[in-house]
Amino acid sequence: MNRKGILAGQVHPFPASIMQTRPSRLVLPVALGIAIVAVSTASILIRLAQQHAPSITIAALRLGFATLFLAPIALARHRTELRALRPRELLLAAVSGAFLAVHFATWISSLEYTTVASSVVLVSTGPLWVALLSPFFLGEKLGRAAMVGLALAVAGGIIIAVGEACTWEGSLHCTALGTTLRGSSLWGNFLALAGAWAVSGYLLLGRHLRATLSLVPYIFLVYGCASIGLLAAAVISHGLVLSLPPVAYGWIVLLALVPQLLGHSTYNWALRYLPAAFVAVTTLGEPVGSAILAYFILDEKPGSFVLSGALLIMAGIYLAARGAGHTQAADS
Repeated sequence: MNRKGILAGQVHPFPASIMQTRPSRLVLPVALGIAIVAVSTASILIRLAQQHAPSITIAALRLGFATLFLAPIALARHRTELRALRPRELLLAAVSGAFLAVHFATWISSLEYTTVASSVVLVSTGPLWVALLSPFFLGEKLGRAAMVGLALAVAGGIIIAVGEACTWEGSLHCTALGTTLRGSSLWGNFLALAGAWAVSGYLLLGRHLRATLSLVPYIFLVYGCASIGLLAAAVISHGLVLSLPPVAYGWIVLLALVPQLLGHSTYNWALRYLPAAFVAVTTLGEPVGSAILAYFILDEKPGSFVLSGALLIMAGIYLAARGAGHTQAADS
């Protein structure tokens, strides 16, 4: 199979040096499981922080703190690698950070105009775009099992989202979805879809850059560029508020440490060893993890929609993992 896609250029996504240091089959699923749990805390921490700060401020400070925490390690231990980066690599890292900033800005903003159900359904289409674009930009093709797993996982995410707006009383009632195509909700739906496109670009570029760039320099550059973009957007939109109570800064620092540095960074680490489409599928485990944490922390009991969707997502991730593993085994 030819892996040289548009982004790949002359760099093979799986250089021999990388394949020799590939983690064991046990390490990768455990690490992705930890990432899912870490990222799943984001919705709860954001809800707590939103009691004191605007959403754009939370997003900007989340990435800003993450970059500050990474700076000492990146500059002390990886200065040589950072200095050796070529202009093209710096440009791609900046573009990846811009995609990440757009993802946070558009998806969070979409919740101001449309229903949570509509927003989550549209932003959950990210793995579909990654799977569709990976053959063209990365030369990565998934097998039938991986595609079935992708479909199951996306279907599970849709069921969870629909469950937030629908009830079952002998028949399905989704009155909250009636406003989807009316008024400003159409703009909100577009923003959520833009968030899915942006996260797809972020993962595709990350897959390419992580083939030759170490984790810490990569996330330092990408998170830094994203934070600058979000801070600029917050200033321009007059949404930057820094006079926050200490408890708000506490929640935002936790956002930077847990879902961002532990969760997102683990996804970026995995991009060096797994196809971008598969890593995108694993991100659909977040609604499941969020529902479990909400049950224990916020006393929110998941309904039948959430449980059904969770089963589909877990089955989809399992099938996608097998499909990705078989594809790599055939290509190695």
